[in-house]
Amino acid sequence: MELFFNHFKESVRRMAIIGMVHVRALPATPKSILTVQQLIEKACEEAITYCKHGIDGICIENMFDIPYVQTKDSGPETTAIITRIATEIRKIVPQNIPCGVQILAAQNQQALAVALAADLQFIRAEGFVFGHVADEGYIDSCAGQLLRYRKQINANHIAILTDIKKKHCSHSLTSDVNIVDTAKAARFFLSDGLILTGKETGHCPDLDEVIRVRRELNDIPIIVGSGVSRQNVVQYSRNGVNAAIVGSEFKINGQWFNDICHKRLVRFIDTLKSI
Repeated sequence: MELFFNHFKESVRRMAIIGMVHVRALPATPKSILTVQQLIEKACEEAITYCKHGIDGICIENMFDIPYVQTKDSGPETTAIITRIATEIRKIVPQNIPCGVQILAAQNQQALAVALAADLQFIRAEGFVFGHVADEGYIDSCAGQLLRYRKQINANHIAILTDIKKKHCSHSLTSDVNIVDTAKAARFFLSDGLILTGKETGHCPDLDEVIRVRRELNDIPIIVGSGVSRQNVVQYSRNGVNAAIVGSEFKINGQWFNDICHKRLVRFIDTLKSI
């Protein structure tokens, strides 16, 4: 828990904003058309744009690698190329702006390895507590293995921010475990921050659920991981959310797969400053 506030110091007084760098499709994935150098240049371009507009953090993700695969079906090139991209981004982003990574789908140990190699400050992890069925199949819980791996590679300075009741997933297996109980389990299993999402990318989480989690767990960072927009950022900020991971809202027409729209980004930051 302290790790998050160590990296995102401003979140003590206001909601921090983490901008998504959606890396274009990597080699060996169905939509791949760019060279590794072109992937690096595009990702760095997005990171620079975020920095120019005063973003608080950056998260790198292989979002264009659809359809996603789990670790057992992923080649080593994914980890290698994401490491290269993350390293180049970390070089150009000021050190006071924390950077993180998520590798889809649920490749959490690989993300930790990338973060260690590229000097990143956090990862976003799927399936931390309670198994669930995702687009890619069954995702088992990983808290025990993941935290042991972090210890083994001497990466305890890297925060693990954990999705609970994650988007794009069925949670019928744990329908008798509500979101507050899921959050409490993640806290008990030493999550460094809880990520709440809507049902899919671009959809915001239910505000009442966010409020309930915040009320019941007042000693752990709460991050909204999807659907934050200029229209709702104020209500999340005023209800105790420590950070928001934002992607779609910053893109042309509000679609995650488009380029960053500078006007949307500026309007969003201006709205946040007005709170």
